[in-house]
Amino acid sequence: MFAVLKTGGKQYKVHAGDTLRVEKLAADAGETVQFNDILMLGGETTVVGAPFVSDAGVQAEVVDQIKGEKVINFVKRRRKHSSKRTKGHRQKLTLIKITDILASGADKSGVKAAMGAGSVSSKAVEAAAPKKAAPKKAAPKAEAPAAAAGADDLKKLSGVGPALEKKLIEGGVTSFAQIAAWTEADVAAIDEKLSFKGRIEREGWIAQAAELAKG
Repeated sequence: MFAVLKTGGKQYKVHAGDTLRVEKLAADAGETVQFNDILMLGGETTVVGAPFVSDAGVQAEVVDQIKGEKVINFVKRRRKHSSKRTKGHRQKLTLIKITDILASGADKSGVKAAMGAGSVSSKAVEAAAPKKAAPKKAAPKAEAPAAAAGADDLKKLSGVGPALEKKLIEGGVTSFAQIAAWTEADVAAIDEKLSFKGRIEREGWIAQAAELAKG
């Protein structure tokens, strides 16, 4: 029996006993976690989810927290006197071993759900987005400055003006540290949520934010 699970914005086909590396999970070595986003189950019969298979799950033991291979990121910015910067990065990963595939009963298994440990995820962006408060007698515009209180000056990023900065803050992005910690899955989620169409990678925001966060 096999399953196709989704985690960290990626899909994995797994069998019991398989060992694989996934985007970092919020779990310690030795813990058992359960993946609940199951896209397909295969074996004697094949079950395809819509989009997920109801009550199915994949349980795994966390073997270790590791880092991936070093990736060199080269950024050249045309708008700042053709400056360029080379930066190395090693993605944080979790090594897991698949222990069991549940065709049913996952909802009541009691096993801790596998949750990503990234600084920014699509769910985190939604949770961080300012909630619409109930109408008040005071003018609602007075609440706008409070949303940006304590935020970094995101206009220091290449290609970010006042309008784009406001859009980022409304999406829950308020600091350079957040941007510097984005993973590929985070970039894809924010690209889709805020309709940036590849602007993040094109302008090299992650590398810029890492430098600005140090200052």
